[in-house]
Amino acid sequence: MGAVLYHGEPNGASLTVLAALAEAGAETGGEAALGITCRPIDLLAGERHRIPGLSERVALDMGIEGEGPVLVIDGEAMTESVFLAQYIDELAGGAGLQPADSHAHWEMMMWCRQITERLSPAAALLGNLASSQAEIAAIGAADFAGITASIPSDDLRQRWQALHDGTIDAAQVADSEAKVAQAVARCEGQLADGRDWLMGVYSIADIVTFSWLAGMELLRPEAFAAAPKTTAWLARVQARPAVAAALARATVSEPLRAWAPGPEINRWG
Repeated sequence: MGAVLYHGEPNGASLTVLAALAEAGAETGGEAALGITCRPIDLLAGERHRIPGLSERVALDMGIEGEGPVLVIDGEAMTESVFLAQYIDELAGGAGLQPADSHAHWEMMMWCRQITERLSPAAALLGNLASSQAEIAAIGAADFAGITASIPSDDLRQRWQALHDGTIDAAQVADSEAKVAQAVARCEGQLADGRDWLMGVYSIADIVTFSWLAGMELLRPEAFAAAPKTTAWLARVQARPAVAAALARATVSEPLRAWAPGPEINRWG
């Protein structure tokens, strides 16, 4: 069964899935063994909403991750990066990205939920303000209308519009900065016992947290000033061959500065 993974630059949600795919591929003798073909798309051109050959779009249209990657299998779209990472790990027959112990697995999923519900909307907002807002604002009126008309989600369309118009709530920015600092503090506490990885063993929790936090180290270095264990952990994750391979898929010089509209920040409180 063939499958196509449509993804943006290796940052945020796209990095999560690309890194998981590289980890699983290493366990199965290469990504081709999993039957998944990677196809980069330009998220800031609205290409995610014009994927051809989809017979079932519910997951694509209703996903809450924003401009996240899309795995298409037999005309059906699969979305949400943590779920896709789990699918890939299980497709590989268990590449070691999920703890076998049921309680440890629950802990990993609770951690991932915290990251995707609190950190990812905050990181996406700050990242977009720093990188993609100018590019989105420069899109001509007709082209921008075409992009937004192809987005079924009202929430996501509003995020595109806010970036295009420059109508960003200062309170949301402050809240996002606070949530980045809280995520760093949470990682620092988790690593306080000297462990190398967030769950004790390397897992999807490390991948998804790195994917949203690594870019914040570039944009908000002050949040990491008192977090030496977290900065060392970020370096360990980035040094993993699978993560390096995912980052090497970039078509830009600094993929961790490449952002696209993400989850709606008010949804998560």
